[in-house]
Amino acid sequence: MVTIIDKLQVEGEKPRPRHPEKAHRPDTEVLRKPSWIRVKAPGSPVYTETKKIVRENNLVTVCEEAGCPNIGECWSQKHATMMIMGDTCTRACSFCNVKTGLPGALDPNEPENVAIAVAKLGLRHVVITSVDRDDLADGGAQHFVEVIEAIRAHSPETTIEILTPDFLRKEGALEKVVAARPDVFNHNLETVPRLYLSIRPGARYFHSLRLLQRVKELDPSIFTKSGIMVGLGEGREEVLQVMDDMRSAHIDFLTIGQYLQPTRKHAAIDRFVEPDEFKSYETTARAKGFLLVSSSPLTRSSYHADSDFELLRKARAAELARRS
Repeated sequence: MVTIIDKLQVEGEKPRPRHPEKAHRPDTEVLRKPSWIRVKAPGSPVYTETKKIVRENNLVTVCEEAGCPNIGECWSQKHATMMIMGDTCTRACSFCNVKTGLPGALDPNEPENVAIAVAKLGLRHVVITSVDRDDLADGGAQHFVEVIEAIRAHSPETTIEILTPDFLRKEGALEKVVAARPDVFNHNLETVPRLYLSIRPGARYFHSLRLLQRVKELDPSIFTKSGIMVGLGEGREEVLQVMDDMRSAHIDFLTIGQYLQPTRKHAAIDRFVEPDEFKSYETTARAKGFLLVSSSPLTRSSYHADSDFELLRKARAAELARRS
């Protein structure tokens, strides 16, 4: 459901827009969701337990901040995606529901709090993402390192997937994070190059692509992953070109999901892509050589990330066996 009133309420203050840069934009048209995109409302006992652990450790999750449609399913399996470095992003992408503005200082206790929550949830695989922190000299790279190290100290058997910002103009930041050796390095391209100016204006398509290529150059053992949304007005040939670009950068895992409009002030949905078209994208992407592809209307970056990681490992082992 599209959020019509999207305000932040702080005690003693007047409500203020969650996205001040979008407040004066005209309302966009809202398309009725087809049956294949609808999900059940959350509310299972395990969902409630997961929510309690998140709150007790003062954590932010992208599941809540980005309004993920899969939160009920994932939290009912204790799969919460932690969002570090606060809840306020320095970018203002037109597709994203994460709050925009000037972030506060980093919480020095956050790495430990995240690690404790991961241990309490008993996660065998965890996804750690963040807001963009263009205000920090290293874009938050050292904070990612500290979170990875804290998780490994508390849960040495847990595999770690990170979904990072682009570290644009942050020299040495990527190298610092790669040296911490996460198991999966994810950075989403989000859309086709033609739509970057309107959808992801603060980013640069070829910089993001090069970031992922550089990860492989620094440490080929790390799985790389990237995703795009469809339904924003892209053409099929453009999506196929993005696939080719990703394979040129040796990206292992591709995710493709339907764009869902957070509010009337965000980018409008051009169309709802039908399940058969997602299946076609998956077939084509596998033929292009990705180790793993997840392509469906409800696919998101961290959706089924734990089971997908096991599939990634098996796919790599099979590929190595074929080469030997």
